[in-house]
Formats: sequence, structure tokens, C-alpha cells
Amino acid sequence: MMTSLEFHLLATPEAAPEVRHQLREHGYDVRLCVTELLTNVIDHLGDGTPVTVRVIGTAPHCGRTRIEVTDPDPRALPVLLSATESEESGRGLALVDALAECWGVVQGADCKTVWCELRN
Repeated sequence: MMTSLEFHLLATPEAAPEVRHQLREHGYDVRLCVTELLTNVIDHLGDGTPVTVRVIGTAPHCGRTRIEVTDPDPRALPVLLSATESEESGRGLALVDALAECWGVVQGADCKTVWCELRN
């Protein structure tokens, strides 16, 4: 059995805690990765960008959760940075990279989806 949640929303600082609340049944790592991917949209495309957030859980014996955040800009690709201790930003994707089994980007003609998969 596969479970799936989908949210259509505007990427705003207020949206992140609302989505985390909707995902309260999921683990901390899932909520954190969703927040980081949503924050990347705000930081790189702007406050109020329309997004679709999907959280797809597989059967318990498969033990994975897939997170997808789709935005309307196929050109603004995420970049994994190495932030120094003194830098105030640039750690979001590094955090996703550390928590997830794998992550990537699917580019469409008029959108892109940044995704990651976590073990349950």
C-alpha cells in the first residue's frame, strides 16, 4: 500500500509551519526536508511562488518516503553548497543531502521537481 499527500500552495515563510503541521504523522526528517526544499523555492524564486508539495510513502516493508517540491521555473536548479561556519545560509540542500538516501531534479518544459527519498 502506498500513501500520498499533496499540497498546492504559495511558497511563503508562513507556509512552512503549516505544511509541517499537516505532516505531523511523519517523522522529523520528512518534515525537515520538506521545509528545506520549500525554503529553497522562497530564497531562489521568491516569496509567493506557487508550488506543489508531495509526500509519498511506500509500503512499510519498502521503508521509503519520497518528497517532491514542484515549482514553475525549470531553469533555477538547486546547487549543493559547502557553507562555512560563519555563513548564515547555504546549508539547506546539504542538510537534505545528509538526511536523504538520494535526491535529484526532474526538469519539465515549464517546471521542475526537486525530490528526495528517505528511509523510514
